[in-house]
Amino acid sequence: MKNQKPLGKLIAIGGNEDKGTHPNPRTKKKYYLNFFELGILKRIVTESGKEDPRIEVITTASMIPEEVGKIYVSSFAMLNCMNVGVMDIRTPEDARKPEYLERLLAADVVMMSGGNQARLRDMFGESEFLDRLTTRYFQEPNFVIAGTSAGAMAMSHIMIKGGSVPGALMKGAVQLGLGLRLLDTAVIDSHFVKRGRFGRLIEAVALHPKLIGIGLGEDTGVLITEGNLVETIGSNLVVIMDGHDLQHNNAAAAKKGAAISIENMTMHVMVKGNVYNIKERKFYTSKEALAPAETEA
Repeated sequence: MKNQKPLGKLIAIGGNEDKGTHPNPRTKKKYYLNFFELGILKRIVTESGKEDPRIEVITTASMIPEEVGKIYVSSFAMLNCMNVGVMDIRTPEDARKPEYLERLLAADVVMMSGGNQARLRDMFGESEFLDRLTTRYFQEPNFVIAGTSAGAMAMSHIMIKGGSVPGALMKGAVQLGLGLRLLDTAVIDSHFVKRGRFGRLIEAVALHPKLIGIGLGEDTGVLITEGNLVETIGSNLVVIMDGHDLQHNNAAAAKKGAAISIENMTMHVMVKGNVYNIKERKFYTSKEALAPAETEA
């Protein structure tokens, strides 16, 4: 399916601070989702093409899955979506249970929560669950795979597993691995603006200059259609990094801890409604601005 244009849709959400991953014992503040995403969740429902779609929430990445699952169920309920299930898959063996495969095949929307993106790869990598998920994404129009924070980052083939912000642009500050391979033309980072992750996305793109870097700000996401058109949704910023025209680039050759030197990295900043065409590497102010270009093509 590598050269096939996917008919389904990806919605990658940047997350918000305090996403319900690791409670902080020093504060009484609850680490909830603060459903900033309600506008984005509404878009997820709309893109499914159904008023009350069957939604399955995968809480595998989270360390507090029960809490996170309940919040998603109640948040979708605020949008009058009552047909919501939670898949708390904790082990690779869980991912292979027939019950979960059946539920996956019946879902209109699959939503992956935040947490640790490496857990998603560890649980689902090389599994029938991931094969079925990928097949549905490529073959079924209106099938939606959404993910917030870690769930967004895990969508790409090359995945950012972690990395130091203070050590940004020093070789080794970004840790890369394999993701779920739903998107092989881009690498995604989340919590991009508030956590200052520009440096680690630049390094990721410098190491893989044929990939487009997508940095998702908080309260913001992207709708990716045809595996190619990236539309910004939500209230904040999306940053695109394009390394196709790099001249000097020592990222691959530099020793660990050495400063990275890069010439001619292209950056775009997108707000709600802006569209980026990955294949053409072009920015459009809106879908309407994109339409004439598609007509000419």
